Amino acid sequence: MAGVWPLQEAKNRFSELVDRVLKEGAQVVTRHGRKVVVVLPYEDYERLARPQGSLAEYLLHSPLAGSELVVERERSLPRDIEIES
Repeated sequence: MAGVWPLQEAKNRFSELVDRVLKEGAQVVTRHGRKVVVVLPYEDYERLARPQGSLAEYLLHSPLAGSELVVERERSLPRDIEIES
C-alpha cells in the first residue's frame, strides 16, 4: 500500500519522500486530511501517460460497439453569415 504524507511533512522531508517512491512505489500526499496528489516513479508516469491506441481502436472496443446505434447527420446546408471587417 502507498505511504501517506501530510503536505507539510512531504515538503519538509521531500528527499525521503522521493527515496520512498523509488523503493516502495507511489506515495500519496494529503492536504487537510484529503488525498490530493500522488508522487510516483517516472517510469510509471510514462507508462500511464502513453497513448493506448488509436481513436478507431478505442471506438471499436467501446461499450457501444455492436449496439447498432444509428447516428444521423443533419443534411441541411450551412446558414449564410456576414462577417464585418
